[in-house]
Amino acid sequence: MDDLDRRIITELRLHGRATFAELGRQVGLSASAVHERVGKLESSGVITGYHATVDPRAIGLGVTALVGIQLSDSAEADEVAGLLGGLNEVESCWAVAGDEAFVVKVRVPTVDELERTLGRLRRISGVARTRTTVVLSTRFEGRPNTLDAE
Repeated sequence: MDDLDRRIITELRLHGRATFAELGRQVGLSASAVHERVGKLESSGVITGYHATVDPRAIGLGVTALVGIQLSDSAEADEVAGLLGGLNEVESCWAVAGDEAFVVKVRVPTVDELERTLGRLRRISGVARTRTTVVLSTRFEGRPNTLDAE
C-alpha cells in the first residue's frame, strides 16, 4: 500500500459514495486507475465493505450503553464472544485490557429494554459480571481517522 492508496482510502472514508472519477480527481489518477486500486484494496482485505450510516434514534434505538464484561475463571473468551455476537442488541464488541475481557456497545429502544438486555448478557455462560455506562449524548462517532498520507 502506497501514498496513493492511503489517499484513496481517506477519500472513501470521508465520501463513501464518490465515483471512481471523483476519487481520481481528488488523488490525481484516472477513474480506471482508481477502480483498479480500489479492487486490489478490496481483494486484499484492506477495504472490508461499504455501508450506510444511520441515526440510531431515527430507527427507534434511542438508548446506547457501553457494557464491560468480566469473565469467569473457566470461561473461554472466544465462546463468550460468539454468544455476545448472537444478541441483536450488541452492535460492537472489543476485547480489551484491564478488569474486563470485553466491552460491548449495546443499542436498544428504551431503558427497560436495556435492563432486559443486561439480564440476557449476564446469563451467558462464562460471564461473571458486567459494568454498564449509559451514554447520555454522542458528541461524535465513527469519525474516520484521516491521518495525512503525505
